[in-house]
Amino acid sequence: MLSVIVPCFNEEEAIPLFFAAMEKIKTQLKHELEYIFVDDGSKDRTLAELRQLAAQHDFVHYLSFSRNFGKEAALYAGLEASTGELVTVMDVDLQDPPELLPQMIQLIEEKEIDCVGTRRADRKGEPAIRSFFARKFYQLINKISETEMVDGARDFRLMTRQMVDAILELTEYNRFSKGLFSWVGFKTEYLSYGNRERVAGETTWSFWKLFNYSIDGIVNFSDAPLNIASFVGALSCFGALIALLFIVGRALIFGDPTSGWPSMVSIFLFIGGLQLLCLGIIGKYIGKIFLETKDRPIYIVRETEKTPKAK
Repeated sequence: MLSVIVPCFNEEEAIPLFFAAMEKIKTQLKHELEYIFVDDGSKDRTLAELRQLAAQHDFVHYLSFSRNFGKEAALYAGLEASTGELVTVMDVDLQDPPELLPQMIQLIEEKEIDCVGTRRADRKGEPAIRSFFARKFYQLINKISETEMVDGARDFRLMTRQMVDAILELTEYNRFSKGLFSWVGFKTEYLSYGNRERVAGETTWSFWKLFNYSIDGIVNFSDAPLNIASFVGALSCFGALIALLFIVGRALIFGDPTSGWPSMVSIFLFIGGLQLLCLGIIGKYIGKIFLETKDRPIYIVRETEKTPKAK
């Protein structure tokens, strides 16, 4: 059995196209398929499309969240619901080419590896500013974190049941799947392919959302920002001490009292800004701890194909 996990958020136009593309390559696969669509609180007719597919095919399953919990929660829910010995995660917009699946299955079986991931060979069609910051993010995270993350890696990957079970043991509320896939280890190889445009709909990933997502990745997999805050605080104290010795020494030697309140105000503002920066970094980590200690569920399911709600 091959479980195909497909997170969906406002993807009513893309779902039929994705399903048709997957069915075309079905004959090339030696495994039975089960589809697990996860409706992440969509506002359009995504759920209606999933109901229709599930009614027509007994190998199509869906989970519909009570609200939008985010893609990370959708991925986790799909992994929990999967039953296949092999599990793949795919985007419904067909930016993840289904025709790579036969090759991915072949690699896992022949090389006895646990995961075949995919990565974009280029960022053609992506805004230049987004590509620049994406590359810088991977350069930064790989320098400050012990968990290596591959530049251009997609969520699209094929995993063995053993690897999926290992990921499901990580029940943390604050999730960053690219890091979790890497953190659990297991033998992984990557396939590269050219960047593809969406077949339908519009992406909901704005630059600001991606920026916040990258900050979450850094906080979840590195304590370097805390070390930076400590270093900045120590450096500020040392600088203030040197300045104090200079001012006192000048007054004792030359009898020149300290003057110039604008310079003093500037120093106060500078030091105050550093303190707020450090407090903000610490607060980010404390906020993550706060969410974890609440022990809230990662997601809440409102409906499945087994328990449909009234239309």
